[in-house]
Amino acid sequence: METPTSNHKPISQDNVTLPEIVTEFMVDMKCEGCVNSVKNKLQSVDGVKNVEVDLANQVVRILGSSLVKTMTEALELTGRNARLIGQGIPEEFLVSAAVAEFKGPDIFGVVRFAQVNMDLARIEANFTGFSLGKHGWSINEFGDLTEGAASTGKVFNPTNLGTELEPLGDLGTLNADEKGDAFFSGTIQKLRVADLIGRALVVYETEDRSDKGLAAAVIARSAGVGENYKKICTCDGTIIWESSNNDFVASKV
Repeated sequence: METPTSNHKPISQDNVTLPEIVTEFMVDMKCEGCVNSVKNKLQSVDGVKNVEVDLANQVVRILGSSLVKTMTEALELTGRNARLIGQGIPEEFLVSAAVAEFKGPDIFGVVRFAQVNMDLARIEANFTGFSLGKHGWSINEFGDLTEGAASTGKVFNPTNLGTELEPLGDLGTLNADEKGDAFFSGTIQKLRVADLIGRALVVYETEDRSDKGLAAAVIARSAGVGENYKKICTCDGTIIWESSNNDFVASKV
């Protein structure tokens, strides 16, 4: 992805090291041997600064700049079930994390937002189902999906933050490979995660955002650090280890 020139456009990981935040996973651990195995594996991951394990609650808390995808893969290599349950800066923000999930039928993906400070947010995105090439993506004003992307309004542009030509919600372009996969990790200035809840994340067939959007998903509040230690879903009684990945992330991603 090319680096945008605006000071509020996303800056990709190729250009900067992501800022440190706390990420929490629930991990199926039963003894101190499990704890040591998890700690040793995570501490070898580039960008991980500190690892704390709460065996009683089966929670692993990680401070660092590593990507969720990288940490998840490391935990899976220990042979244990793991689920992301929270992300952000403890006790700093009322809403510190948000997520948008694309569940098909054509585009599948997950986009995660995490507030780092009042002037900076982290973004991680994984998509599949694109055609080869560049695709625009943006945060749009409304989370109304009755007509798909067409009913989500204009690109989000709060007063005094963006400009008419470069709205704050303009996220630039995603670069899809020959398999249709697109990945982004980076930061965006001036973005407040709390202001995104209920809006839409839209992806486009081309770089031109004036075209009809290809797919859209509503941005929803995601659990922050220390906010989600439940192991049983209150809606259907599913135990976290018995659930499929589809209950937590979009299919195919």
